[in-house]
Amino acid sequence: MDRSNGVTRRDTYPSELENGAAMADVGAKRSDVEREGEEEEDVSVEKIFESKEVPSWQNQLTLRAFIVSFVLSILFAFIVMKLNLTTGIIPSLSVSAGLLGFFFLKTWTKLLQKSGLLKQPFTRQENTVIQTCVVASSGIAFSGGFGTYLFGMSSVAAKQSTEANNSQNIKEPGLAWMIGFLFVVSFLGLFSVIPLRKIMIIDFKLIYPSGTATAHLINSFHTPKGAKLAKKQVRALGKFFTFSFLWGFFQWFFTAGGDCGFVNFPTFGLKAYEHRFYFDFSATYVGVGMICPYLINISLLLGAILSWGIMWPLIQDRKGHWYPANLGESSLHGLQGYKVFIAIAMILGDGLYNFCKVFGYTLYGLYHQFKNKSVLPVAGRSPSEPSLSIDDKRRTELFFKDQIPTWFAVAGYVVIAIISTISLPHIFHQLKWYYIVVIYIFAPILAFCNSYGCGLTDWSLPSTYGKLAIFTIGAWAGASNGGVLAGLAACGVMMNIVSTASDLTQDFKTGYLTLASPRSMFVSQVIGTAMGCVISPCVFWLFYKAFHDLGQPGSQYPAPYGLVYRNISILGVDGFSALPKNCLTLCYIFFAGAIVICGVRDAVGKKRARFIPIPMAMAIPFYLGSYFAIDMCLGSLILFVWRKMNKRKADAFAPAVASGLICGDGIWTLPQSILALAGVNPPICMKFLSRKDNARVDTFLGS
Repeated sequence: MDRSNGVTRRDTYPSELENGAAMADVGAKRSDVEREGEEEEDVSVEKIFESKEVPSWQNQLTLRAFIVSFVLSILFAFIVMKLNLTTGIIPSLSVSAGLLGFFFLKTWTKLLQKSGLLKQPFTRQENTVIQTCVVASSGIAFSGGFGTYLFGMSSVAAKQSTEANNSQNIKEPGLAWMIGFLFVVSFLGLFSVIPLRKIMIIDFKLIYPSGTATAHLINSFHTPKGAKLAKKQVRALGKFFTFSFLWGFFQWFFTAGGDCGFVNFPTFGLKAYEHRFYFDFSATYVGVGMICPYLINISLLLGAILSWGIMWPLIQDRKGHWYPANLGESSLHGLQGYKVFIAIAMILGDGLYNFCKVFGYTLYGLYHQFKNKSVLPVAGRSPSEPSLSIDDKRRTELFFKDQIPTWFAVAGYVVIAIISTISLPHIFHQLKWYYIVVIYIFAPILAFCNSYGCGLTDWSLPSTYGKLAIFTIGAWAGASNGGVLAGLAACGVMMNIVSTASDLTQDFKTGYLTLASPRSMFVSQVIGTAMGCVISPCVFWLFYKAFHDLGQPGSQYPAPYGLVYRNISILGVDGFSALPKNCLTLCYIFFAGAIVICGVRDAVGKKRARFIPIPMAMAIPFYLGSYFAIDMCLGSLILFVWRKMNKRKADAFAPAVASGLICGDGIWTLPQSILALAGVNPPICMKFLSRKDNARVDTFLGS
């Protein structure tokens, strides 16, 4: 997971908290299914499956698996895109992908079996292929930057910023160039880590907690007990999917105009509503709250109270002293500047600390790996060594069986790098070919660091490496040469490389534990990535065309991180000239505060750290308000009460219920978008007015 743009794929955080402190679905809150998998591990998982033949790597890659993967990829693309464009908090969808993949193919094969047409049984290797393909595809919806660096290039984001909003630093979204861009940058990371797979999985025996938990889940699905529980989980997911979809449909009828509908219900009163404290009846974020750890949700709420409850009212009182009183709400020289740049300072402080921490772990781990090399298994060691367990012997034997030649990886990387170096300057003329060459020289090293750190800590940091590219390439290009756009494009190149690299090594670990071939893992990752390169831009384009106020503050889809990333790029190119009075001082304080809080969290140990908030999570509501944090805290409360009443049942079914709430509300955006494109508008506007305003409206209508 990555703690950078939110909690996202195999990452369970806000897009700025991608793989971090909390592993939701497939980590921190592991279900009974996963625990059962661990119990089976103790009595040898492979003994349970020894009567089942492992299919060849070609037979693991079935047409039916990719048909199911394609359907689920579209579903998850809508979910991730909606979350990207609202708050950027994206939970892990690994459990949902594995569970739904199991359900669809199990149903498919049962029907074929009854009709006597079943030629190949459904295996855990095929289930792993589906999960890998779906997560790779939906991951492009995040690393593709539709809510971050890519949207930050648009004129919508540029108009909200007072600097660098000229044609040199603006590129409007376009379906063709977005698909082309993703195709030339999304595959390099896959080739960069292939030569290291044996070192990571066999030699260093890295844990990859998310990949391991996903493997336990899939292994347990394919035991009789696990299959029975999986059916119940799918039933729960379907029930809450239906409820969430219908609730979204019902709410739509009351949104005929700005500030209309349940989403604007002033739960705690009109004064609190003005400061963005209200419950907006979002099934999506109640579900996300059930998946994210309690600490994330509490941190979000604390950040909202600190900013909207204390700081912004105090700074607003300085209007006319700290900033001109006549500025519009969206001007970065006014209150908006404090909201955006203080949030950026906290994000950068937390990101820098965790980058240094994970990089330190990486160096320390490598030092000990090589120092104690004699006691570690080494590449090429015979799987029949007596020191290996029965499971490890079987897994290592099959892991070595289907090798991917190193020459293939090197040749693939070089060929794609050449194509990318030639084509990217045609998409972004500000991004010179020599900038790209420098990125591709250092990218494999950074991809290795990210993959290794992820294996140790479960933290993948693509957006942190992306910000590094923003500052480096943006400053190199310079403001007069479109440095803002060059920095954002470089961010995209770097993010896609390091993100796909860590994802593939996670999948190699999952495949190792489920006996899925490294070749089938690589091919399914490639196919999933290719699906994502087409599906994600198309889904974004649908949002972009259907919702004309997309990216505007206060709209249904404000895309807050587009502005954040653009302003990070402006800071990298122009320095601090855009900041209002005293904003820089506050930025320094919050930047240092984020580092100190992270340091204290690590110093006090895990037990006490759960009472100390996470700065990255606190920063998100600084710009958006607390409405989504209240939704997520409600999700945490539901889970807390459920676990008090029946812990075993809650652990088993909470991920399925949460996934149903997220999926149903997420997929409702498809018919909602189609209705908007067709010009079909909701029939009713439900607004909430104060008694005074209501009297004025009655007087006006009466006259």
